[in-house]
Amino acid sequence: MIRTRPRLAALAGALAAASTLAACGSDSGGAGGDAGPPQPGGTLRYGLSQAPTCSDPAQASSNQTLYVTRQIVDSLTDQDPRTGELKPWLARSWEAGPDAKAFTFHLADGVTFSDGAPLTADSVRKNFDSIVQLGAAKAPLANGFLVNYAGTTVVDRLTARVEFSKPNAQFLQATASTQLGIQGDATTAKPAEQRCDGSNVGSGPFVYTGYQQNISTTLTKRPGYAWGSDVFGHKGEAYLDRIEFTVVPESGVRTGSLTSGQLDAVSDALPQDLPLLEAAGARLLTTPNPGIPFGFQPNLTRGPLRDAAVRQALLPAIDRRQLVDTVLGPQFKPATSTLASTTPGYQDLSARLAYDPAKARTLLDQAGWAPGADGIRVKNGERLSFGVVFSQVFAGNKAIIELVQQQLRQVGVDLRLDLVSLPESTARQNAKDYDAYYYNTTRADGDILRNSFTVEGRNLNVRERIPALDEVLENQLSAADTAARLALIRTAQERILDHGLWIPTVELSQAIGAAGTVHDLKFEASARLQFFDAWLSGR
Repeated sequence: MIRTRPRLAALAGALAAASTLAACGSDSGGAGGDAGPPQPGGTLRYGLSQAPTCSDPAQASSNQTLYVTRQIVDSLTDQDPRTGELKPWLARSWEAGPDAKAFTFHLADGVTFSDGAPLTADSVRKNFDSIVQLGAAKAPLANGFLVNYAGTTVVDRLTARVEFSKPNAQFLQATASTQLGIQGDATTAKPAEQRCDGSNVGSGPFVYTGYQQNISTTLTKRPGYAWGSDVFGHKGEAYLDRIEFTVVPESGVRTGSLTSGQLDAVSDALPQDLPLLEAAGARLLTTPNPGIPFGFQPNLTRGPLRDAAVRQALLPAIDRRQLVDTVLGPQFKPATSTLASTTPGYQDLSARLAYDPAKARTLLDQAGWAPGADGIRVKNGERLSFGVVFSQVFAGNKAIIELVQQQLRQVGVDLRLDLVSLPESTARQNAKDYDAYYYNTTRADGDILRNSFTVEGRNLNVRERIPALDEVLENQLSAADTAARLALIRTAQERILDHGLWIPTVELSQAIGAAGTVHDLKFEASARLQFFDAWLSGR
């Protein structure tokens, strides 16, 4: 029985009453009709579009990294991707205090880590303590989930009470995340860098048996695994014997490897790949990502983006529908707010983001930015030119930004592209070394806005405090009920646009190419892959 205090009862449902999360992939079964009952065994060969940045779930941020790290750890809870409801996993039940400052978890008995050590309440304490010690630079998402963490009390061997100095209403949903997945003492005792070398010890259905940074990762089934999430489709061990992840950055090479039978599934299958996939008997699995859509986050201390009028002019200067239709295809959507449309608390602000280049020009004219000889606007001798730092964390990023570059030039704005590696991109973000930074962040909870936009947090806009925004982002953590919290999240989205702190472009969707022999490869609630139920036919 999952017990919660009345005032926070809806928290255990992870905002399910307010918004139903996106369904799982459009096709999670096999091709060519009924393939029969699942067949255990076999090796699934998966092509990643980018190398995992770290083997540590707590430090993971990119989707390609999370596809790997999700498989080696279990979380305290799991989130149903269809309803948003929280379900038991390592915690078989829990209670939330009435003020959202204390959460008590009752752990499953008999769970062990891959090194044989038992899961205890002290394991939970050491995990959360270690994440706080990693800090926001190393573990930005995990650290943000533990905002105002006061400590974990070991009530007894299988009961842990997690406490915060201030209300933290988002924490229950965060316990379903990969970043708060529970690892063994052998891992949590290590410094940050050593937690990235593939030696991580988790209690999940797979274990690391090979890790070569930037090249490949091999996971092997954990024998005796018997404590899966209530969201999983079956009990017991995973079906697959092994998963071999190979880094294949070029989209065409990934598609060719899949259609020729060298790979079984691949990331970031683009629309132009679909005819080739279908001709080879493969198909496309898709699901939209909740969280913050792709967009530009301006540094308010650098260049023309210091001017609020410039930031406001950028909003109608971008034709988001053209970005989707030209670069991405029907599996994707234009961004219509500072949250993706599948996120609980989403507010439709499409009217404010409507394409209107005449409006953009008028705003710039009124702000004193006049067209120069080459068409790029100038004010007091300064060109309306700024750079954007980005990586190919998503295969379509470069093409999207190049098209935005063309669109902005139509209104007299010069956008300079600064494509860097993912590690350099992260370093530049942490150092605030950018005019604008292009990215997205996936999470099935509107609190992700606080993680990216609050001045007390990472402050990626490099700005001064804006009480009308910061107080809303803080207050949603202590909202008495779900409806009140969602109302605050909706308000925050509007105020982020009011101040031009985010220039949205497109909503991310996961698009996975899968051979007809791959069955039940599923997306979890945050649109990352879950391989536990996957199996192979015809081997």
